[in-house]
Amino acid sequence: MLELRPCCECCGTALPPDSLLVRICSYECTLCDGCAGCAEGALQGHCPNCGGELVRRPIRPAARLLRHPASTLRKVKPGGCMPG
Repeated sequence: MLELRPCCECCGTALPPDSLLVRICSYECTLCDGCAGCAEGALQGHCPNCGGELVRRPIRPAARLLRHPASTLRKVKPGGCMPG
């Protein structure tokens, strides 16, 4: 199941589970949740781990968040993200 991380792993910006601005790697790499600004800017649309395309993270229905909640573990890469 897709882990809904609470922040951009590049800049630390909060990313609520219902945000349309979250980008993830098409391969769901471990370190690739990011905000649209970092995904389109520093990362140039590609995962820094595998080079896969960064796409909009799907929204989990609110009723399903009760059973499968978003993660609360914040992970931010030291020094931000660099293109892969």
